[in-house]
Amino acid sequence: MIQESALQKSTASFSQQIGAGDYFIKIINKGQTMRILDLEGNQAADTLFYNADNPAERYSAMDTIREQSNLYLTTGSILKTNENNDLLEIVADTCGRHDTVGGACATESNTVRYDLEKRCMHACRDSWMLAIQEHPEFGLQKQDITHNVNFFMNVPVTEEGGLTFEDGISAPGKYVEFKALMNVIVLISNCPQLNNPCNGYNPTPVEILIWN
Repeated sequence: MIQESALQKSTASFSQQIGAGDYFIKIINKGQTMRILDLEGNQAADTLFYNADNPAERYSAMDTIREQSNLYLTTGSILKTNENNDLLEIVADTCGRHDTVGGACATESNTVRYDLEKRCMHACRDSWMLAIQEHPEFGLQKQDITHNVNFFMNVPVTEEGGLTFEDGISAPGKYVEFKALMNVIVLISNCPQLNNPCNGYNPTPVEILIWN
């Protein structure tokens, strides 16, 4: 559901741009609101969420889909953890829907989906691995990389139950905004993917804003 935010960019307590192919990792505290802003349109922000007080508890696509009876996320969606607790609530969304099942690009999937020559291309899983290696203070390990949300990504499900990767449905200035319902580690890979049409084969920056 399309819902604009009442929050003004000028009042944000934090802002940072993430270049295409870069990562972002930060704790947002319970009650804070975070916005992911698609600056140039149709960029995919592959995002992992964890309970900052116990990272073994993290976003669960299965629990979230089951509880809301919807594959896609938008305004009003509650993101659930693997312990079925409320993690975040999407409070504003000007894109309309966000993917929960397409997963993240990796060297292996680049090879399977595209070509053996694509294996060495940078991928979201590489960005997440680099983030946890460079920031051990968050207590994350390789095995903690599980379900993610693909904000702004368009992954329709076919009548046969398959997935397709289509042109993005976002545009410059579109955003999604969520409120933390517990202390949350946010780990984003701003997708570097050059091989599917979701971002028009042109990865671009996104911006993160946080309000207290």
